Amino acid sequence: MPKASDVKKGTAIDFNGRVLVVKDIVRSVPQGRAGGSLYRMRLYDVVTGGKVDETFKDSDMLTLADLTRREVMLSYIDGDEYVFMDNEDYTPYNLSKDAISEEILFVNEETQGVHVIVIDGAPVGLDLPSSVELVVEETDPSIKGASASARSKPARMSTGLNISVPEHISTGDRIRINTVEHKFMGRAEK
Repeated sequence: MPKASDVKKGTAIDFNGRVLVVKDIVRSVPQGRAGGSLYRMRLYDVVTGGKVDETFKDSDMLTLADLTRREVMLSYIDGDEYVFMDNEDYTPYNLSKDAISEEILFVNEETQGVHVIVIDGAPVGLDLPSSVELVVEETDPSIKGASASARSKPARMSTGLNISVPEHISTGDRIRINTVEHKFMGRAEK
């Protein structure tokens, strides 16, 4: 049983008889309080998909939910359902677009290191690698000699994700993106 201060994004907890996945954590230190930090967590109910906001003290003990992570690849899209295939036993996992709306912006058919989170045999979400490689689908033309400048420009990836890239990046370039901070990390290795 970890403390609230040890819980990370993507962790599944058992709280009030419900399995909730942590989507966002905001830490605050109230002024004039002798106690510790407060952790405001945005949680998603894995059964209903509903949002729940809860606040925990840093010393609160939370119960981890029983879940497994299976390495998968995006197989195909069926309407609003995304079908992922297990890399070991080829089990298909269907996830709705609403359940993975943020994560799917980083995933295409070639993305490696993606895990589906399974609770009681049902897929409930995606766990992304720390970085992914995507192709720039649209950006302003690159400027020769701009590699030394720190200016950036907007770019749209093949998945629909929009991020800022340096001016020397052009349409068609394959780049690495940090999935936590949504930031450009560099050109991908060829």
